[in-house]
Amino acid sequence: MNPFFDLTLAVAVSMLIIPLMRRVAPRLGLVDMPDPRKVHTVPIPRVGGWGITLGTLLPLLLVFKLEPLVQSYVIGCLVLFVFGIWDDARTIGHWPKFIGQLAAAGAVVFYGNLWVSRVPFIDGALPAELGKPFTMFALIGVINAINHSDGLDGLAGGESVLSLLALAILGYMSGSALVLGCSLATIGGIFGFLRYNSHPAHVFMGDSGSQVLGFTLGFLVVYLTQIANHSVSAALPLLILGLPLADILSVLYQRVHGGMNWFKATRNHVHHRLLQVGFDHYETVVIIYLIQAGFVVSAVLVRYESDLVVTLIYAAGIVPLFWALSRAERRHWPIRSVESRVTQAVDLLKRSRAVIKGPLLLIAGLTPIVMLVTALGMARVPPDFAVAAAVLAVLPATQLLWPQAMRPALLRLAVYATAIFPAYLLISSPEAISSGARVLIAVITLVLALAIVVYVRFGAEQRFGTTPTDYLIVCGVVALMVFGGIEVNSRAVVEAVLLATVLSYACEVIVGTAPRSACRRLLQCSTLGSLLIIALRGVL
Repeated sequence: MNPFFDLTLAVAVSMLIIPLMRRVAPRLGLVDMPDPRKVHTVPIPRVGGWGITLGTLLPLLLVFKLEPLVQSYVIGCLVLFVFGIWDDARTIGHWPKFIGQLAAAGAVVFYGNLWVSRVPFIDGALPAELGKPFTMFALIGVINAINHSDGLDGLAGGESVLSLLALAILGYMSGSALVLGCSLATIGGIFGFLRYNSHPAHVFMGDSGSQVLGFTLGFLVVYLTQIANHSVSAALPLLILGLPLADILSVLYQRVHGGMNWFKATRNHVHHRLLQVGFDHYETVVIIYLIQAGFVVSAVLVRYESDLVVTLIYAAGIVPLFWALSRAERRHWPIRSVESRVTQAVDLLKRSRAVIKGPLLLIAGLTPIVMLVTALGMARVPPDFAVAAAVLAVLPATQLLWPQAMRPALLRLAVYATAIFPAYLLISSPEAISSGARVLIAVITLVLALAIVVYVRFGAEQRFGTTPTDYLIVCGVVALMVFGGIEVNSRAVVEAVLLATVLSYACEVIVGTAPRSACRRLLQCSTLGSLLIIALRGVL
């Protein structure tokens, strides 16, 4: 099965599950109430973990054989998911959560027989008597590192996506279908969640999501370095896990040094400290993303270096960060006291009518062209695509004929499916789209992407504001472009991701306009036309 299937199915499952759970969250008690330690000021449902966990597990259960190792991972995820829901609803305390973490780690170590035998700076393999307890300790540590990093909108999910991108690339390069497939499925589950979690968040992932993410990262890191590829440095987990690992160790040190309760939540994590020295929510998340992105890119580039080199690179990123934070806190530096000239220039651009209206008109005109060109340029349409297109065509047709009978969410389904169809064919059947159509699509997509960047940055931030999630998607696309040259076949993946990303954003921009606007009606017509063309070409 193509790995792109894992990603797209996970996104779909996550985005379908979360809105449903938002409605029932108050009845189940799955609501995060504000308190002095937290940043948010209104009740927020804690149901993002449902989308992340189910979005991750469903593709894996469909694609991979249920061998003991895969079974142990699924068991561990479900145990943490159940304990996480329990904690989200009742706040069960640290020791019951620890029991769940112990059970999940034990399933992988003792039933799945996955444990650490290679450790940095030590020649030879660890005996099972040491390796298995160490693996249990390490897995529980990573679970808690991600769990405690879940303090700002999009933060834990974004950091995890960056680590998973590195794991997906390393798994692909190592020929490990499990690492690649599990990483992409988890990324898909997170992407579906981030659409509801970017600041200001409508949903939190809760412990049911953050614990499963930490467990997944720990599982994949151990599997990659201990089984999938023995050639990579044993210290590589430092760079893959990056900032959350250093953050949890720093917090523990501060609690021990200050005589505080080890397990009592405090406001001394990196994100809290960045907020306290003057950065706002948006800037804090982007700063952490950039630091984490630096670590994971380094992990891919120096994967075969010595343990000492890998450790020094990690220290070179961590030590200056914590030194600067400590110095800023002691000296009370007002980092954000003066508004920059860049901010003033951006404000002037935002007030320009040409910047507000021009990009929107370009997006509204080019998006239908891309849809129709891809539909007409397909050299071959598989029968299952034709059937799916015919069924989906009912949605925009109903919207045009009887607007009151169609829910907006169903129209979005048809629009996004029409945007994703050609991207999927680029990967699964590259010959299905003619070479001339591919060139035209690439040119229009580039122009469309530039228009979207201008629009979301300067045009209508009130309706479609840039968020840390947007920067995260850019990081993922850039990473695929950079490493796409490793194998010729991966170019199709890069093209597909670019096309799907640009079209999805373009559709989001247009759908966000007034319900009866000409832009939206043009998109509805082009969606209907594209789906009908795909359906007819598949039949004929």
